[in-house]
Order: sequence, then structure tokens, then C-alpha cells
Amino acid sequence: MRDATNAISLATISALGLTQIIGYGTLYYSFSILAPGMAKDLGITLEQVFGVFSASLFIGGLSAPVIGRQMDRAGAATVLTVGSVLSALTLALCAWSPSVAVFALAIVLLEISSGMVQYQAAFAALVESDPKTASRSITYLTLIGGFASTIFWPISSALMEYLSWREIYLAFAALNLLVCMPLHFWMMRKGKAANARGAARERERVIGVMPPEARRGAMIVVSAAFAILGFTLASILAHMVPMLGNLGLGTAAVIIGSLFGPAQVLSRLINMIFGTRLSPPMLAVISAALMVTGIVILGLSGSWLPGAVAFAICVGLGSGINSIAQGSLPLYLFGSDGYGAITGKMAAARLAMGAAAPFVFAMAMEQFGIGLSLFATAALGMVGMAAFVSVSMATRQNPVTVG
Repeated sequence: MRDATNAISLATISALGLTQIIGYGTLYYSFSILAPGMAKDLGITLEQVFGVFSASLFIGGLSAPVIGRQMDRAGAATVLTVGSVLSALTLALCAWSPSVAVFALAIVLLEISSGMVQYQAAFAALVESDPKTASRSITYLTLIGGFASTIFWPISSALMEYLSWREIYLAFAALNLLVCMPLHFWMMRKGKAANARGAARERERVIGVMPPEARRGAMIVVSAAFAILGFTLASILAHMVPMLGNLGLGTAAVIIGSLFGPAQVLSRLINMIFGTRLSPPMLAVISAALMVTGIVILGLSGSWLPGAVAFAICVGLGSGINSIAQGSLPLYLFGSDGYGAITGKMAAARLAMGAAAPFVFAMAMEQFGIGLSLFATAALGMVGMAAFVSVSMATRQNPVTVG
């Protein structure tokens, strides 16, 4: 029986891993590669394209708590299934958009549907499936999902040689509809079958280490920390490849940028093997420190190739651990009850602050140059790191209990 349960868990993680690669690759990582083509086709500036993207991130953040509550009510797999269909429809709408207004509406809807299919919903599905093993399952899932940028940055760049951005978005819509939706639907049916057999009642819930009287304050600090680091990371990721190219790295920019994905995977693999003794708050501190270090290295090294490589690796390592912390830290602090709503509120804060990141960073580079913009972003990241340090110090290093 245990072997069968493990096999089902492995199948669920594998299915979610594939859908996360496609979800992040088509809905997020490809945007910075396709944005110049969008701007030229629509007759607007690149800054305006990223302005639309920033607005969509903000509105997506506002929708995150609603999506989180729906995951607790209807089930995360149900939200994932509906989200896959909406993602495909909104990608197709974006590809068809005959005007800037329709394009802007499509990008906003695309970001809302992203919140239904990316890590927030996937983590909730794992917690819903088995709270006791969810933290380790989250690590496995992010290990697979870390390949999204490595796969889709080069794919998007290669496709731009043969297809328009509209045709690429239609192909991406097909991936979401024909690959992701059936896998999410299978998970939804499997979950309903398990509930019908009463299996859900046998699972023990996770009790967080944070006492009830301290939960509100901890929520504020953790949400703020994730929001600040989200702003920092979004600033870099939205512009990584074009920024490296503008520094004088030429065609090597795509290759260097592609190191980000393997670095994410490496950090998750290291954490899976050696990081079991580290608490989620400490993982969050380490992730912030790595991201800040990488940004500072690039600011100091400029067009020096080894510095750019070190930057991509450090940011990738930090981002990889940060993704794990986004799923495991709320579970560690607050438990499995209402996990969807809790992570939805945190996602709202993170996305709302990160919404301005692509636009603000683009304007900063235009006005002050890349170097100064990088140092300012690193300074902001240090504030987020300090917040995580305060959470780590306030939390007793006890394992999460179950009951």
C-alpha cells in the first residue's frame, strides 16, 4: 500500500513538474524575449510593453487571495485545471490582439490565469495531497520546475528567428491546453477519487510552530520579506538577457542567462541532499544572501565574462531556494489548515510589489545606467534579507509537529 502511495506521489510530482515548466516558460520567462517584437508590432516603446506587464503583475497580485481561497474550497487541482484552460485562451487572445488596448487586457488576464497554474497552486496541491510530505515534495517539484528558464529562453529566442511573437504565443496556448490541462484534470479526478474513499481523513495535518498570538506579526514580516525579494528578483529576471547584452556580452548573453535555470536546479538538489537540517526561515535567509551577492557581482564586474557567469549562478541559486521557501516557510510557520488562503495573501503582497519591478528597473537603467540600478536593487534585497533574519531569530528551531 505504501509503495502504491509513493508511486502516486511520484506521478503527481512528475506531472506538476512538467506543467510548471510549461506554465512558467510560456507565461513568464518568454516575455522578456518576445517583448521587443511586441513593441515593434504594436507601435509602442519597450518601456510601455513592460509597463503593461507591470500592471498585469499588480492585478494578478490582487487576485491571488481570491484564488487561494478557491483552492481551499474547490481544491487546488480544480483551480489548476481551470487555470490551464484560461491560460490557453488568454495566450490566444494576446496573439490575436488587434490593438494596444486588447493586448493590455490580454496580458492582464494572462497574469491572473498564471496565478492559477504556477507554484502557488502547485504547492497547495501538494499540501492538499499529503501535508506530512509536502515540504519534501515541494523541493522535488521546484527541482524539476527550475528547468523552465533554461528550456524556454533558448526556445523563445530560436523561435523568433522563424515565427512572429503572435505565432509563438499560439503555439504556447496549445501547450497549455493539450499538455497541462489533461495532466491537471487527471490530478483533479485522482483527488476526488481519494476523497470518495475517505483517504483524505487519514492524512495528518501539519501544525505550524508559530503560536496563535504571533501569527499576525509573522505574516506581515514574512509577506514583506517575500515581496521585497520578489521585487528584486523580478527586476533582474525581466531584463536578464537584454541587460547582459547591453553590457557588451553580445550573443553570450543568452548562454549566460541560460545558466540561471541549472543553478536553480543545483540549489534545490543541494538542499534536497544536505539541507534537511536547515529550517525554512534559514533557507529564506540564504536565498536572499545569494541573490544580493550575485547582483553586486554583476554591478562590480560589468562586461567581464566570469563576473556575469557568477552573477547568473548566484541569482539562480538564490531563486531556487527562494521558491522552496515560498512553499515550505508558510507551512512551517502556520501549518496546513487554510494553506491556500495564507499563501494567496503572501502572493498578493509579493506580486503587488513586484508588479512595478520590470517597469521601474527599465526606467532606472535608462536614467541612471545599469550599474547604479543594480546596486540600488541589491540594497533593497538586503532589506528583505534582514526581515528573514528577524523571522529566523524569532523562531525556535523545532521540527513541525503533526496532529
